[in-house]
Formats: sequence, structure tokens, C-alpha cells
Amino acid sequence: TECVSGCVCPEGLFDDGKGGCVEEKDCPCVHNNQWYSSGQKITVDCNTCTCQKGIWSCTENVCYGTCMIYGSGHYITFDGKFYDFDGNCEYVAIQDFCGDKNSSGSFSIITENVPCGTTGVTCSKAIKMFLGKTELKLENKEYKEIQRDVGDDVVYWNRTVGLYLVIEASNGVMLIWDKKTTVFIKLSPEYKGKVCGLCGNFDDKSNNDFTTRSGPQEPNALKFGNSWKQSPTCPDVTEEVKPCDIKPHRKSWAEKECSIIQSEVFKICHSKVDPSPFYEACVHDACSCDSGGDCECFCSAVAAYAQECAKAEACVFWRTPDIC
Repeated sequence: TECVSGCVCPEGLFDDGKGGCVEEKDCPCVHNNQWYSSGQKITVDCNTCTCQKGIWSCTENVCYGTCMIYGSGHYITFDGKFYDFDGNCEYVAIQDFCGDKNSSGSFSIITENVPCGTTGVTCSKAIKMFLGKTELKLENKEYKEIQRDVGDDVVYWNRTVGLYLVIEASNGVMLIWDKKTTVFIKLSPEYKGKVCGLCGNFDDKSNNDFTTRSGPQEPNALKFGNSWKQSPTCPDVTEEVKPCDIKPHRKSWAEKECSIIQSEVFKICHSKVDPSPFYEACVHDACSCDSGGDCECFCSAVAAYAQECAKAEACVFWRTPDIC
């Protein structure tokens, strides 16, 4: 905008962003406000990017998608849409029985929400996973298998990884459960655009994730959520519960505890993953879990942010003897 006195790089050399001058082949690249020198590699999702002459060159693998459901009805769809839906019923989280009535799907995952506290907020407490003719029911920290008469054989494996139970099926569906209120659903890229439910349609566009069971788009999260309930006898959700308004005495405690998400502890992640929706979800959950389990709700909410940070290559060590 105006002339400033100072140094410029000599002919043929380029500013390296750190006050030095380099040849074009040594130009650095920027990712999430961090500088990388030529030749350095970073991982983005399932691809590797290499810095070449100031421009990122990336592999083009098609990656698994992830949907996350945690705490009292917080959803992050496969396409990255963040929303809240808090209903007391069983809901279709994701399935590949979509659209065409005769289409034969290979799986569906149902989440059962039950009240977690006296404010009317619900948490996912049981998960049913239908794989061909096998039904898996996950609740009370364990799972049981039920064989049904109809459907194909879909092979699956289960293993425990740290805090999580992981169920991986041969049809490209994976479920990761923390045995409490957090569940991750991972799908292979072949399901892109072929699934439906509360986790959206996995077509890389977040603006059409609110596709209802009957097909049309719905701008309202509550109407969208209601359309995916399993039993028509469940009541529809008509308004969003605001637990901090119902329990104002818990609000300041919740804000104080959850401030860790916006604190120095997570500083390295703030430029990579926006902390505000996770902070708001944390305060909501910390206000709502008032019949025991306060810490579990708070810890799940912080862990959800830490998990997204880890995915964005920002590892944060936030757990301490005093916190979770």
C-alpha cells in the first residue's frame, strides 16, 4: 500500500518469509500458519505432501471418511458438518439402504440415545451394528453378537486399541467406540455418496448433509434428525435443550473447566482445528450431566477436540492427574 524502506532480495532470489533470501528451488511452503522448507513432508489425512519450490505436491489417495458422534448429541458428519441433535430414541447413524426401496444394503448402524442427567439432555448409550445377517449390540462397555436369518455373511474382526473397542468389517465399515458416549464410524471411499443417516451422505459436500429419510433436504437440524428415528412412536424433538439456562449455577463451573480447550495447552492446534464449536459443546455437556458422570461428560468433550487435533497432526498432551 505504501513504500517502506528496507531490504529486498537481489535479482533471482526470493524472500523466504524469515528475513532471508533463497533460490527458487529452496522456497518454503506454508500449511496451517507454519513454514516448511523445501523437501519437507507432511501428512494430510491419508496423503503425503512434499514441499517443492514453494508449492505443495501431494499424493492423491482416496481416504476413509470419519463421522463422529459424542457427548449429548454432537455430530460431525463425514463431510465435516458440525451440528447438535438431542433426541430420546433410536436413530439411524448411517446405512447404505438409501433411496431406492429395493436397494439391498450391506450395513446399518443405529445409535440409541437415553437421558444423561435431569435437564432432558440425551447421550448415546447403546449402539447396534447390522452387518449382513449379524447384529452386534454394544452397551455397558461390552458387545454381544446376535445371528439373524436373513442377509449375507459379512466377516468382521474386533480388537481393543487403548481406550477403544474397534470393530472392522470386510465390507469397508469400521466402528470405534470408547465404551462410553463417543463413537467414530469410518467408511471406505467406495461408499461416497451412497450412504444416508445422521452422519450425512459422504459426498465431500457438507451443504447437503441434512438429507431426510424421505429424500428432500431439510435446513433444520431437528427436523432432519427426527426423520431418522427408528420407531415412529418416539416423540419428535421440537426444541433444543439449553442445559446451562436450566442449571445456571453449573454454568460458571462448566465454562471454567472447558476453558482448557481455548487455553495454551491446545495452542498448537488452534490454527488447525477451530476450538469454538468444541468449547461450546463442552460447556453444554458439562452443564447437562448433573446426575453423576460430570467428569465423564467433560472429559469426553475435551477428548473429542484432542482427537480432531491429532488428526490434523497436532498432538496435545492434555490429560494430567487432576484432569481426566
